[in-house]
Amino acid sequence: MEKVKKNNRKLKLLIIKLIHTVIWVFFNVVIFYLLYAVYSNRIDSRVWICIGIVLLESIILLLFKLKCPLTLIARRYSHSTRENFDIFLPEWLAKYNKLIYSIIFLISIVILVYRLAT
Repeated sequence: MEKVKKNNRKLKLLIIKLIHTVIWVFFNVVIFYLLYAVYSNRIDSRVWICIGIVLLESIILLLFKLKCPLTLIARRYSHSTRENFDIFLPEWLAKYNKLIYSIIFLISIVILVYRLAT
């Protein structure tokens, strides 16, 4: 019975990791599209949608004390202290993910402001 519980926990963690990774890929598409669009001066409704999506994610992270809600759920199924225990990313990227993408987002916003001002 204990082995079944352990396998069940592993399966649940695997599902969370898969979902978390798919969402991470989605946000990569959003953020890098935003950067591409403002850099190439293709500012349209999709740029504003991307900004809205990133801001919504930022609000969610702020509400959960800068932790992804999926990370909090995954904690129920793992005692790992690794940064990437809940996502299929290299540990260094999982650790600095918010910093890296925040910088890319802010660069995109600075370019957007410049494009709109000129």
